[in-house]
Amino acid sequence: MSNINLLLFGIYPYIAIFICLVASWIRFDREPYTWKADSSQMLRKQGFRVASNLFHVGVIFILLGHFVGLLMPESIYHHFISSADKQMLAMVSGGFFGVLCLIGLIMLIKRRLADDRVSASSKTSDIVVLLMLLIQLILGLLTIVVSMDHLDGSVMVLLGNWAQSIVTFQPLEAAASIGSVHIIYKLHVFVGLSMILMIPFTRLVHVISAPIWYFGRKYQVVRER
Repeated sequence: MSNINLLLFGIYPYIAIFICLVASWIRFDREPYTWKADSSQMLRKQGFRVASNLFHVGVIFILLGHFVGLLMPESIYHHFISSADKQMLAMVSGGFFGVLCLIGLIMLIKRRLADDRVSASSKTSDIVVLLMLLIQLILGLLTIVVSMDHLDGSVMVLLGNWAQSIVTFQPLEAAASIGSVHIIYKLHVFVGLSMILMIPFTRLVHVISAPIWYFGRKYQVVRER
């Protein structure tokens, strides 16, 4: 196991998570009014709803799939599904929602760059986030292509072992698990960790503040007659 592999996939995850948590706490404490998604819907509604819905539906299911797929131990899911079938399920569902998310994201990027009003109000960080998301989505879809070469689920087991070793504070085991996988998987993981690090410094901060109470809220009375 090389030192660079240990640094990127055994140590860097903790650096990214630590910076994300501490910087998010500082931002929420010192600059609470910046803690928002900075939606540009009010500037131009045309095409926004479709693009945003496609993107958010896709990304929510992708994140849920990654969370369950990577963190559920092999000893548990083997009671109802094999590693090979689990990989096929991940490829099909991930591919479907990945394409949905990609279509929505491309529409959002085009709107952000081509619409004068939206572009003029955009920060550099907004563009960086969208481009990082585009890179990550393309890498994720490319992992499906690479996965066609090994349908036995063995690589999915290695990636799951990496994630589970990270959350159980075993960096050496984590780096060893991911060391032999294809470079596309490693790039996908690295970009994902880098986006976690970026959360407190960009509009991505709204990802960790989902208002669960929102669905049960009362209507806001703006004007009474």
